[in-house]
Amino acid sequence: MQFRFRATAAVALSVFTLCAIPAAQAQAPAYPSKPIRMVVPFPAGGTTDIVARLVAQRMAESMGQPVTVENKGGAGGAIGADAVAKAPADGYTILMHNITFPLSSVAQTLAKRSPFDAEKDFTGISIAVYVPFVLTAAPSVPVKDLKELANLLRTQPTLQYNYGSTGPGSAVHVLGEAFKRDAKVNMEHVPFKGAAPLKQEMLAGRIQVGGDQLSSSLAEIKGGSLKAIATTASKRIPALPDVPTVRELGYPNLELEGWNGLFAPAGTPKPIIDRLQREVAAAVRHPEVAKRLTELGAEPVGSSPAEQDAILRRQMDQFRPVIREMKLE
Repeated sequence: MQFRFRATAAVALSVFTLCAIPAAQAQAPAYPSKPIRMVVPFPAGGTTDIVARLVAQRMAESMGQPVTVENKGGAGGAIGADAVAKAPADGYTILMHNITFPLSSVAQTLAKRSPFDAEKDFTGISIAVYVPFVLTAAPSVPVKDLKELANLLRTQPTLQYNYGSTGPGSAVHVLGEAFKRDAKVNMEHVPFKGAAPLKQEMLAGRIQVGGDQLSSSLAEIKGGSLKAIATTASKRIPALPDVPTVRELGYPNLELEGWNGLFAPAGTPKPIIDRLQREVAAAVRHPEVAKRLTELGAEPVGSSPAEQDAILRRQMDQFRPVIREMKLE
């Protein structure tokens, strides 16, 4: 009798367990079950914002949940990035950033004031697009390229030129200081909260030199209200075939490939990361989105997380010595 009781109990427990498994699985909602927040750490109007909105709209259509873009600018993108780093690692808060992310993270880490660790506090999702980076000058600056700018500043050292960036430790800040070092010239750095306010000040003539991803200033360059004086890409870009590369002009240390990519808080489950990566890749390759991105001078990519991590580490290693030497904080 004792054996029969134990056997019956064991069978009953097994049946209960088997029945409970589907019930437990049914209680876990499929991802996504609510809206996703995509944080852009810059004001509206810049390349990162434009790319984010194109990708978010397509992802929302595909995933069946709203993907809302939230602009959270300031501190060279650090404020928005920090908000995502501190968010739950559940796939419902993600970050769309750009080349500034690894550079400003290195600068703030070296200064021992970074609120987060870019390599430890985030998980890569995908490089959505490559976007060429272009250095620009106001029409009043009497040069046609970066080499002529260096000659002008050397021969007229009393000129008080300002160069603007999208914040401390941003790509333009790092490139500007590297240019000053290599060309042995002087310019005053003026940080802004994003590409849009920087462009406004350049158009008003209060900032002489600046730069950003091509999409932010392509219309103004083609319209003549801004001058492209170099691209930091490894080769000339199809949208501006007459604009030389920094390497052609004698400044190879300024070579830098621009991009926009998505990140999630560290610890986000791999199945969610994989789903988001597939959605990003599908979004940027969708014919309508890809056409619009190409018009903006961007190249649709949709890389894997591993490819994204490799790019970030390479760029951080490339510019860490410059950032340390120039004490960019």
